[in-house]
Amino acid sequence: MTKKYLATITILSNDRQANSAEVQKILTANGHMIMARLGVNVQKSCIANCTALITIAVEADKKEIDSLTKQLDKLSGVIAKNNIMTK
Repeated sequence: MTKKYLATITILSNDRQANSAEVQKILTANGHMIMARLGVNVQKSCIANCTALITIAVEADKKEIDSLTKQLDKLSGVIAKNNIMTK
């Protein structure tokens, strides 16, 4: 059996409107590992080119966590980092 880890993945999108469809597509495809999601609009009253910060809590094996992080990080205008919390 593959070991499961608890982790967070933090996603910074420099342009929420431009990136939201692709970010959502990747998150939906990996929904089986996502336990919780928190999205924050960095600028409170932004209309265009808004920065967004999303944190997701996941439970998966290390390979899946790294794969999801890399898929997100490859998107133009998106930075994704993970933090595996369990050993």
